[in-house]
Amino acid sequence: MSFEYWFMFPIAIAIATIALASGVEGATFFTPIFILGLGLPAEVAIGTGLMTEVFGFASGLYAYTRKGLIDYKLGVMLLSISIPTALLGTWLGRMIPADVLKGILSVGLFAIASSFLRSPEPATVKLLDKDIKSHHNAPQTCITTKAGETFCYTIGNRTEGRLLIGIGGLFLGMVSTGLGELNGYFLLQRCHVPSKVAVATSVFIVAITALIASVGHAIGFIQEGGGVLNTVLSLVIFTAPGVIIGAQLGSIVANRLPQKLLERGMGILFILVGILVLAEVAVRKTDTLASLLFSLLSLIFCEL
Repeated sequence: MSFEYWFMFPIAIAIATIALASGVEGATFFTPIFILGLGLPAEVAIGTGLMTEVFGFASGLYAYTRKGLIDYKLGVMLLSISIPTALLGTWLGRMIPADVLKGILSVGLFAIASSFLRSPEPATVKLLDKDIKSHHNAPQTCITTKAGETFCYTIGNRTEGRLLIGIGGLFLGMVSTGLGELNGYFLLQRCHVPSKVAVATSVFIVAITALIASVGHAIGFIQEGGGVLNTVLSLVIFTAPGVIIGAQLGSIVANRLPQKLLERGMGILFILVGILVLAEVAVRKTDTLASLLFSLLSLIFCEL
């Protein structure tokens, strides 16, 4: 174990602040940084990114639990899907080339970003919610936070939610990212869960799913030992405390952002993440990049 990666401490703080404020996995940023910036093998970068993410989301989970913002009933329902699919993804990740999976994920991120950037205005969302309440007898969920705020909303599109979170869990296990992004899309866009509750519940789901999925990676590093284990430990001693601090800052930032601004910010965030993932794929397979760029351009023109 060495101290050559000391500079990852402030970087980890910044990444965790952004990740926890939006509910997106920190590994979405860490994995490309480890591969492109540090030159680590993909399997080591993916596992280390996921392990680092666990520390950050555990810290964020503690912060959101104290604030009383987590919808545990909704979280448990989605965890029953994300955990088994994440374990399946961990197994499949050893068989399917990571570049192919990340390439597909990058195009998906651009599609989700487009949806966030074209989201309706708050006034329109309120009218839609009133219409739903007046025509349906779906039970309403109400949460009262420790600060005295009460949020009431109706959970809809449950089947779609299970499908999306299942896909997200699968990608989390395979490439260390995807669940937080699809959580945000489903909870904010499809369910219209208030942004504070949506982010907190997403952190709850990702933290537990990532913890279980990372166990397999940790066992593999221990069994391999030698230089790989030394590299992982040299990174984690700086990234773990960094993400713990950043997670606390992220929960504060999330509580001060209006839902519309958060949605716009997440749209831009997904575009940036998609570019990072494409860049990672480009390092290895130029042909794959050309195909993905063609898909991206087709998607953009279709949106226009």
